[in-house]
Parts: sequence; structure tokens; C-alpha cells
Amino acid sequence: MTGPRVRFAPSPTGFLHVGSARASLFNWLFARQTGGTFILRIEDTDAERNRPEWFGAITSAMTWLGLDYDEGPFLQSELLADHAASAEALFANGYLYACDCTREEIDERLKHHAKPGYDGYCRDRQVARSERTALRFRVPEGGVTVVPDLIRGDVTFPHDSYEDFIVVRSNGVVLYPLANAVDDRSMKITHIIRGEDLLPTTPKQVMMWEALNHCDGIEPVDHPHYAHLPLLVNDQRKKLSKRKDPVAVESYRDQGYLSDAMVNYLALLGWSPKGDVEIVGRDTMIAQFRLEDVSHSPALFDVKKLLHMNGEYLRMLTTEQFVEAAQPWVAPWGSEWRPTNYEAPWTERQFDPALFRQVAHLVQERVGTLGEIAAMVSFFFLDDVPYDEAAFDKTIRHDEVAKALLASAIETFGSVEWTAVVLHDATLALGTAFDLVLRKSQAPIRCAVTGTLVGPPLFESMELLGRDEVIRRLRAAVARAGE
Repeated sequence: MTGPRVRFAPSPTGFLHVGSARASLFNWLFARQTGGTFILRIEDTDAERNRPEWFGAITSAMTWLGLDYDEGPFLQSELLADHAASAEALFANGYLYACDCTREEIDERLKHHAKPGYDGYCRDRQVARSERTALRFRVPEGGVTVVPDLIRGDVTFPHDSYEDFIVVRSNGVVLYPLANAVDDRSMKITHIIRGEDLLPTTPKQVMMWEALNHCDGIEPVDHPHYAHLPLLVNDQRKKLSKRKDPVAVESYRDQGYLSDAMVNYLALLGWSPKGDVEIVGRDTMIAQFRLEDVSHSPALFDVKKLLHMNGEYLRMLTTEQFVEAAQPWVAPWGSEWRPTNYEAPWTERQFDPALFRQVAHLVQERVGTLGEIAAMVSFFFLDDVPYDEAAFDKTIRHDEVAKALLASAIETFGSVEWTAVVLHDATLALGTAFDLVLRKSQAPIRCAVTGTLVGPPLFESMELLGRDEVIRRLRAAVARAGE
């Protein structure tokens, strides 16, 4: 495959963050739009924080989002020899030097200095390498490093704002700035598209990339193009927090968000399709996406807007597609995938697939996620009506008019034609007899039949439940109110 080469390079240290998912999506869109190559590289060299299960979580979430990669997944841990060789080349050419300072020694020397960070103490001491020395990069004195960014323009970083940073720890571990640059060089990455939070580390990679280009025996490689995506913020305009904000992609999948809705919403976090529309398919995104159209202003991750968009996507499904999509949340059997910590809402004996197909269209217009369906339709399948006790007390138990209305409804519903239209008209007439508007007259009936005051259309639901079951529930509610 020709064209640009981009990569998504997450660390398997936790769930897939929505910010990382957005970065992966923008890389994918750019590759698909330009006919380029999208590479997945897992940066797994942090042995203390990495977990094998997180590797699977990342690839699983990407598969759910439909972000297929052309090469990989490659493991950074398999490239350690290249990292070490590059470090040796930088040391041999004078770009790295050995440092035997401890953190305590540095802090002691700098306790009266206004400027924090390493003071360059070992820069010209010619310290011999040993098992207790680290290797630091010799940041050029004076001058600046300019990062040409396709989104932000040229971003300038003065060298005096950077200390001589550690590249290789005393235990031999090559750190992120060099490892990342070496991997990008070997994989011939042409465009690095990632979050704004990584922009401050970019000058380090640019400096080392340039240094590697001037090392003996290393073939020069053109610098990649950079594009740093806008920061994702919460409704308080603060950076999304892993601890305080809902940022795990897997949690949205478990709640019943559609992957197409999630991808569409993530695409809007810094980019906009042409015109006034926001709901667009993947083909449209690919055709219209341009890096230069990405904003550099912070993007609000609005869960309410995502929920609304997911509801719109649910309503665009056919009834059969909706029924199929709902299976992991409603069917007690036959689903290859289940939400995390799934508990079946009913037994196999209680669940009736044919009835659910009849019920589906009643709830499709009312749910925001697939995970909301079970609670909304539970009264169809559970043996006992799942009463909302507060609603029952307010609407029936402590309302004498409501009890009288239910008694009349039992008599009326025993003889009327059993259709939603007739049931509606009969309830309207009952309300008139008790001087109640329809909203007031149907409330105790809904609570008695469904257990709550919200849910799918009442009269269509009663038609599906059948005359005998509805009257049984009305009698049970009257008896319960008298207890």
C-alpha cells in the first residue's frame, strides 16, 4: 500500500480512553482518505504498568469501533535491540553523556535555584559508564526547536526550557522519547497524529531524530509531519480525568452505545463535516476529512450530546436490526458477546423472543442506549410486576379516586374490544366520569399494569399483554393498595 504511513501507538496500561480512540480514528480517517497505511503499535515497554489483558482490551475496542489496521499489531518490546543500538550510536557521536547523579544530589544542588530540573552537572565531567549511570541527551545550548504542525502551524520551543533529559536509565531501559522516534523511523511513519498533551515532548523527539540523522552509520530519514489534536475537556472546561469523567470506550459499549454513533461523535471532537449536518456515515467522513480542517481549540466531550446522537442512530435502525442489536442485553441465551458484569434480566422461561419482536418498535423511539431496553420492557416478561414503590404509593395507594377508577377499569376492560384504539377511548371515558384528563386517568392504570409511570405506549402495551393479564394486574394492584 502506497501513500502516507500513520500509526496509533497506545500503551496497554488501562482501558481505551476516548481521547486515544479519537486519535486512532483521526489516524484511520487520514489513512483511508489518502490511500495510506494505518499501523497499530503497542508500546508495552513499561513493565510495571502494562497488563496483557489491557492489550486485548485495546484491540477489542478498536474492532468494535471498526478501526481496522493495515499492519500490526507490533509490540514495542520486540524492538528493544533497535532502541539500544540507536542509544549507543548517539552516545558514540557525543549526543548522549553518562550521568551518575542521584535524585537527592540533584535536589540538594538545586534547592536554592529558581529554575527546577537537572543542572547539567555531568555534561562535561566525562563520567565513565557503569551500572549506576544513566545516559542524558545533550540539549543544544541556545536556540530553539521548531515543530511544524499541520493543525497549529509552527510551534517554537526554546532550548533553555529543557533540561538534559534522561534517554537511558541506569538499568538499561531506553525511555519513550528515543524509543518512539526509533520506531517511527524504522516503520517509515510520515505523519504523527496524536493528542495535544504530547506536544511538549515533541521537541525531544525532533532533537533526537535530527541527532540520529547525523550519526555515523545511520541513514538519514526525513522528519515526519506532526498534527496535534485538540485537548478533550469536560463540561467544566477541564482536561478529561480518568478518575472523575466517563472516558472508557468499553463502558460505552457495555451501556449499549452503537459503534457507528460513537465513531460519528468522536469525529466531531475537533472536526466538522461540510454543511450543517452532524450525523454522517463513515464513507462521508473519509471523503471529507482533512487534517488542515481540524481545529486547535479544546473540544468538549459532552456525554448528553453523545447519548442524543446514539438515540438518533437507534431510531435509524430497522426493527429487525434493532432486535438483533438488543440481543446481548435482553436474550438470556445465544449471544457471543455480553456487557461486562452482565446479569440476565429474566430467565429463559420468562423471555419470549416473539413477544420482544412485537414490543421492540414501542421502545425503539424512547431509549437512548441498548442497555435501557430491559428495564423498559421488564413488565412484559417478569412474573411479578416490577413496581416503583414511590410511584405506586403516590398514584394508587394514597389516592382514593385512583382506586375507584381502577375498579371501574376492571369492569370496563372486561367487555371492550381489545385494541389499543378502543382501550385509549375507554380510558378517556373513564377519566371523564371521574373528572380527570387522560393523563391523570391513565397514570394509575399504567402504574398497575407496568409498575412505573414511564415506558412504552400504554395502550399498545396492554393490547400485547392481553385482556386476562391486564385485568389480573389491575386486580392485584387494587388488592395491594388495600393491604
